[in-house]
Amino acid sequence: MRRISRYIADLSIRTKFVILFIATSAILLFVNTFMYYNINRITFRLDEIYISNVKLNTTADVLSDVQESMTEYLNTKTTDAMEAYYRSEADFSELIQELEADTTDNNLKLMERNIRYMSESYLELTGKTIEAKRGRNVEKYKEYYEEAGELYSYLETYLFSLNSEKFRINTRSYEVLSSSMQYLEWISISIFVIIGLFNVILVALVTGSITSPLLELSEVARQVAEGNLDVEVVPVHSKDEVGVVTTAFNRMVVSIRNYIAQIRESVEKERDMKEKELLMEAHLKDAQLKYLQAQINPHFLFNTLNAGAQLAMMESADRTYDYIQNMAAFFRYNIKKDNDVVTLADEIRLVDNYIYILNVRFSGEIHFTKEVDENLLQVKVPSMILQPIVENSVNYGIRNIDWEGRITLSIQKDGDRMRISIRDNGAGIEAARLEEIRTGQIKSETNTSDSNGVGLNNVMERLHLFFEGQDTFEINSEGTGKGTTVCITVPIEDV
Repeated sequence: MRRISRYIADLSIRTKFVILFIATSAILLFVNTFMYYNINRITFRLDEIYISNVKLNTTADVLSDVQESMTEYLNTKTTDAMEAYYRSEADFSELIQELEADTTDNNLKLMERNIRYMSESYLELTGKTIEAKRGRNVEKYKEYYEEAGELYSYLETYLFSLNSEKFRINTRSYEVLSSSMQYLEWISISIFVIIGLFNVILVALVTGSITSPLLELSEVARQVAEGNLDVEVVPVHSKDEVGVVTTAFNRMVVSIRNYIAQIRESVEKERDMKEKELLMEAHLKDAQLKYLQAQINPHFLFNTLNAGAQLAMMESADRTYDYIQNMAAFFRYNIKKDNDVVTLADEIRLVDNYIYILNVRFSGEIHFTKEVDENLLQVKVPSMILQPIVENSVNYGIRNIDWEGRITLSIQKDGDRMRISIRDNGAGIEAARLEEIRTGQIKSETNTSDSNGVGLNNVMERLHLFFEGQDTFEINSEGTGKGTTVCITVPIEDV
């Protein structure tokens, strides 16, 4: 018995539960089969109890049909009446053949035997009555009809008496079988309750053999989590999954102890290295501070550009005035770009400023077109979502190509959503690199000399936050030299 218990303990948890399921299912199947057989047997006997009464009732009804159809023929002498008689006479003859015919001491069977012979005599008289009527022998058919009527009355009385007696006996049998059925139901309920309790105990034993080692393991794990590594190893009770986990946990605790010992040995060396790192960090921070001090204040630059624009206007330098005004508008927008929510019109205006500045720098090499649904100009969007994408198209799309560079901005309504498309005819993107960009393996560069510091990844993240994940951002290219298209689809929050 102990060897069996040990063998079961070493089984995997899945195997234990499979065995438990098979065992309980087999017990339930056996009990259900046993109960099903007995209930069906009793039900079949219940169905058979009143069959004899039904047959006697049918026999009495057919007997009445014979008498009525014979009387109908005698009164009317029609073909329909004669056909009805012969049909009922054939049915009655068939029914009485099922009655007892042998001599017996059983009173009920003796009554059946008498009814059978009286019925045969009755049918013989009715047949003679019909023949006499057809032969127009009035005296004979009247005599036969009276004898048949008298015998018909006896048969009705006998059939009623036999039926009543059988009904009384069958009722007693029905009561006995009904009591047996109720008794069987109580037995079924009791058996199922016992099986249920047995299954609960069995499940408790099996789960207990699994959870008890887990409780021991969890207690020791709690102590380790609190920093106590001097705990005793957890005893392994079995070779199942819990035993494997317990063994691995014990090895882990031992490894942690050894690792901590190694760490303590290297503390002095790490202290020296830490002092050197702190000294390097201090120098780095000092360099960063000097770098920040050397940067131009954006507000100062914006005000300076405005002053230059006013000077250019006073000197009638219109192109210089337009250029400085676009530069000033661009920097003014950049000063507030990290915090503000703007309209789509503001975003498009910033793109126009940016393209104007670039065309002044590069002698009009950038051909920019717009296809914008004006009904969408007041839609609220986070700032700086269009210009970084256009900038990306310029820097990586059309800047170093040998043909005329074109960028198209399309903003259209698509149901309850707005679809923004920025397409260029530039260098395009290879399939492998495009997949890396889509999966986030390549981050957009924001540290180039011509960048405003906002990359595509930053645009994607801010769109995702602003529209609570209802946006879609797609970048597509058919390959090298075939241009790139960036599509953004967002819900229309405010028009």
